[in-house]
Amino acid sequence: MWWVSVSMAMLAAASLLWVPPAVGQPAGPAVLGGPELLAALRGGGFILYFRHADTDHRQNDTRMRSVEDCASQRNLTDRGREHARALGQAVRSLAIPIDRVLASPLCRTVETATLAFGAAERSDAARDPGSAAPGSPDRFPALRGLLSTVPPPGTNVVIVGHAYPFYSLVGGQLLDEGQAALVRPGGTGFQVVARVGLREWRELLELQR
Repeated sequence: MWWVSVSMAMLAAASLLWVPPAVGQPAGPAVLGGPELLAALRGGGFILYFRHADTDHRQNDTRMRSVEDCASQRNLTDRGREHARALGQAVRSLAIPIDRVLASPLCRTVETATLAFGAAERSDAARDPGSAAPGSPDRFPALRGLLSTVPPPGTNVVIVGHAYPFYSLVGGQLLDEGQAALVRPGGTGFQVVARVGLREWRELLELQR
């Protein structure tokens, strides 16, 4: 509903400058930005968790019969498709090494990943809540596992998913559509070290000019 979308957007704006802690650690300020952020991304070892690009909130998934049934899902807008292409172009222009691209199997996430990165592996782990009750810290165990897994040396892994599963794991950090969280995996946990939207990607591009 429209007021839910507005509330989510307000929460995202309020949390824009706050970065959640490593699992089990106290909260602190954003750790990476500017040249340090670009150097870290080029060095690899991170998970880039993107929320899908801009969607048509007049649509919803309540009548979805399968993940392939795009007609009964919330889908990307033309602006969202442009946004996805721009995100992918920025990552390529910055020479950020990408190993794998995983996407939740819903149409908006697969389309975002494909437009941005050319192809993606569909991964139920990106959206599967598991068997724990809503509100439980044990929700979304498969996504937690993905975010905790260190990529191959010198590379990064991309996951294109949804706002709520990520919010459930980190608390207090609702990603905007098209925004990415830069996650440092630790094997048994992970830390979010930056949030990167299209504006921040463009600022990083300015650094190399």
